[in-house]
Amino acid sequence: MIRVGIVGGTGYTGVELLRVLANHPEVQVDVITSRSEEGIRVADMFPNLRGHYDLAFTVPDVERLSACDVVFFATPHGVAMSMAPELVARGVRVIDLGADFRIKDVPLWEKWYGLSHTCPDLVEKAVYGLPEVNREAIAGAQLVACAGCYPTAAQLGYLPLLEKGLVDHRRLIADCKSGASGAGRGANVGTLLCEASESVKAYGASGHRHLPEIRQGLSRAAGREVGLTFVPHLMPMIRGIHATLYSTLKDPVDPGLQELFEERFANEPFVDVMPFGSHPETRSVRGSNVCRISVHRPQDDETVVVLSVIDNLVKGASGQAVQVMNIMFGFDETSGLGSVGLMP
Repeated sequence: MIRVGIVGGTGYTGVELLRVLANHPEVQVDVITSRSEEGIRVADMFPNLRGHYDLAFTVPDVERLSACDVVFFATPHGVAMSMAPELVARGVRVIDLGADFRIKDVPLWEKWYGLSHTCPDLVEKAVYGLPEVNREAIAGAQLVACAGCYPTAAQLGYLPLLEKGLVDHRRLIADCKSGASGAGRGANVGTLLCEASESVKAYGASGHRHLPEIRQGLSRAAGREVGLTFVPHLMPMIRGIHATLYSTLKDPVDPGLQELFEERFANEPFVDVMPFGSHPETRSVRGSNVCRISVHRPQDDETVVVLSVIDNLVKGASGQAVQVMNIMFGFDETSGLGSVGLMP
């Protein structure tokens, strides 16, 4: 049994982390923090957790957090980097669900996030938390930067093609859609029901913060810098990401795309490759840690279309963080993550 602390327990990723960990047989959550909700009991704020937690929110305190085996940061960017150095120095393992340690190029991170990084030395030590590409490094890591939601869906969909060098790495297009929970729990006019319902809107078309993270991961897979156009969209739903990923085959001869994807993910417990030409739905992964993928080759032409769906709060955030924790502590990788997608 390990002792867990969570910094930032009142946002969507924080409460989702609590939900997932409630069913984990090897975990005891000892600390849950929130500056604004100090003293309020977790089960009073989130009634779905009644009977699972007898904890109240407290202000973040390094001394209390240092008594934990692992600390999750379910916080906006800029928070983890202010506390992680001291926790790491005390031997605590840290899993950051935010963006503070994802991008290795610190000046590039500062450009996209508009902050000065306070511990750039830790960025180099941090392991990128996408288990399907970094499992061995995660197992020995003390600090893990969990992959973002859009980056998870996009990278998993592109990996087999880029690793084998089958497509033009200079011409990648990721057309992605997300539910409103991706914007967080804070008050935002754009995600109010009357604003977001019955409407679809692109945003960040000229540049989005997840672009450098996706490009970094895809460049690693390709072994060279990739050219990527990434356009996210807000959909009138609560959860889910649907990534439609376009690329161009270098050779028009059929490379056996279905077999390629099935082989690449054959031993991955949370990647489901559907039959060739299928159309995965976001509702099929709602509440689960699964990424469901299908491959298309329209008109047997040179264009490959990969469809990749995840729950942005689970495989795109809190579920992935628990998957990372399982790997770090040598637990069964699927422990606590057996929830089946909710239908309807």
